[in-house]
Order: sequence, then structure tokens, then C-alpha cells
Amino acid sequence: MKVGSLDRIGLRRKPKQERSIQRLDLILAAAAAIIAEKGVSAMRMTELAVAAKVPIGSVYQYFPEKAAIVKALFDRHALTIQTRIADAFASVHSVDHALDVLAATIDWHYDDYRRDAAYLGIWMGTETDHDLLRLNIEHSKRIADIFQDAVRRVAPELSTADMQARTYLFSHLLGASIRLAVVSEDSLARRILDEWKRVIRTAFLSPVAA
Repeated sequence: MKVGSLDRIGLRRKPKQERSIQRLDLILAAAAAIIAEKGVSAMRMTELAVAAKVPIGSVYQYFPEKAAIVKALFDRHALTIQTRIADAFASVHSVDHALDVLAATIDWHYDDYRRDAAYLGIWMGTETDHDLLRLNIEHSKRIADIFQDAVRRVAPELSTADMQARTYLFSHLLGASIRLAVVSEDSLARRILDEWKRVIRTAFLSPVAA
């Protein structure tokens, strides 16, 4: 496997006609349902074709391998998350407000994972492939950029801190902590997230020690 090239997990062809777009959506919807039930590793292309009610050739017409399906689903989820977080942080007006928005982001992100088993399965599936993992890391970087832009507006005095590194780290840890909480028993999950929120309020926008 060639690591570092996303071409191998991209769409083989982009549908243009309405019928082809609908067929692609059927395949992805069926894949999400299978992933919700079994996880990424257990999904088979033949099973997917049956579930989507399309010929197996149609699946391979768009997706060269299973990782390409995970990528397509991941891209959709990641874009939704990035847009929602960007909208939430666009109006922050103070450090306290930014921290409140970040705490709320943790809560809705956790609730979304809990409600949608496919959502969690897709994200967990990105850890099984080097190129998919790279996508996950790039997603963390985009979220970090949103955090960093907000910090520049509400706390310009923190310019001496390495906010690029800090926001990148917190963005990645935010996703990891939420996924840990989701696979934990609910009462423990809430405590995990409460502890993470306390860490964020203490350290995320703290000045650099002299």
C-alpha cells in the first residue's frame, strides 16, 4: 500500500447525472447502515452492493476499495462539523464566551456520536488506514484554525504563546476525549467530559508562564 497518497481512496469517477448521483447516495447510505451495525472492518463490498440494491460493478465504479467509501462518508461528516464549529465561534466576543462555546461544542459532538452509531464507526474506521488517519489529522488542523482565529479576536495578548501548537493539540485531544467518552458507560462518559472541560478552562487560553 502506498502511504501518503489520497488518490487511492478517492472517487474513481464523480457522478454528474442525477441517476448516478442517486446511485452513489444509495451506496453511501447503505454503507453507513452497515458500519452502524457492524463497524468498518466487517463491511464487505459484496454485502454493500446487496444492501444498496446495485450491481457490485456499480460499487467499484465509484470506489476502488473500502477505504474510499469510508473517506467519502468521513468527508461529509467532517464538513458538517467544521461548518457548525465555524458558525459557533464566529460570534465569540470574549475569552469566557469562547470557553463556553467550546464546552457546548463538546456536548453536542458527544450527543451526536451517541445518537448515530455510523458516525462513531466512520471516525473509528479512519484509524485503520494510514491515509484515512491522515484525513482525520487534517480535520483536526482545520478545527484548530477555527480556534486560533477566535483566539486572535478575543485574546490578542496571547500572541506570545504558541497558539498554533496549542490549538492543534487541543483540537486533536478534543476528538480523542469525545470518542473515549462515547465508548464508556454514560455516567463515566459525562465525568470524563466534565474533567476535559475543566482542563480546557484552566489551560486552553492561559498565558505563557514567564
